[in-house]
Amino acid sequence: MSRLRQAVAFLAGFLVGVVVLYVLLLWKGQLVRGPFAPASSAVPPTTLPPIASSPAESPRDSFASPSPPFSAVSAPSSAASAFEVTPGFASPAPWAPQAEAPMAVPDVPTPPHALPAPPPDLGDFARLKTRNIAIPVQGVDVSQLRDNFSEMRGSRVHEAIDILAPRGTPVLAADDGVVQKLFTSVPGGRTIYEFDRDETYCYYYAHLDRYAEGLKEGLAVKKGDVIGYVGTSGNAPPGTPHLHFTIFKLGPEKQWWKGTAVNPFPLWALKNVNNNG
Repeated sequence: MSRLRQAVAFLAGFLVGVVVLYVLLLWKGQLVRGPFAPASSAVPPTTLPPIASSPAESPRDSFASPSPPFSAVSAPSSAASAFEVTPGFASPAPWAPQAEAPMAVPDVPTPPHALPAPPPDLGDFARLKTRNIAIPVQGVDVSQLRDNFSEMRGSRVHEAIDILAPRGTPVLAADDGVVQKLFTSVPGGRTIYEFDRDETYCYYYAHLDRYAEGLKEGLAVKKGDVIGYVGTSGNAPPGTPHLHFTIFKLGPEKQWWKGTAVNPFPLWALKNVNNNG
């Protein structure tokens, strides 16, 4: 029993010594605190300054997008590009010169069976799927398209689909809606902003060669109506006529130059697979 008591006493003394040593080292800062350390010991996170959003950086075009009316934002003092304005709307801010060179439009088709991932907001995807959105260039099917929605154009994400076609090919309304805005800009050239009937989504058509005869703001159009013609107006490669097209979800203000871009390619690819199945 004497030896057992000695062993127990030794073990107890050893454990007390370890605890005292641990506390001393922790107090001296020689040990890294564990997950139960007080919150005050954590390194404070670095706070980055907020990034101001600007209509000139919205995802409406490969290289830039229209600015809001002067009532919404002041025009940059250095801007000097000419632009057209349709009566009935406040004048958008002029375009600043674009430093990036135009990017070549990819012409390698994506196989129709290679479906891209659906957009993060499945609610938008489901609603648009029921509308059977048309490919807005006459004579083009999904096998001729490439999903370049997420590709980079210089320093920004494309957020649109480039649909290659010969110059003068009719551009069709992708859905029933109303022509909300006809706008000419340095990067987008001749553009059309079409709101759907519920004013939930806007369909954006850019780099048009010309508008269809009689097209005007406020005109109701049906899916498949000719609204313009493929071209290279704006900051598009002169030798690569194409339609720059995207869908974007409008915010509560229903501002034609703002919205969250939605990739239309999965809608067309899924419809093609279902038809072939």
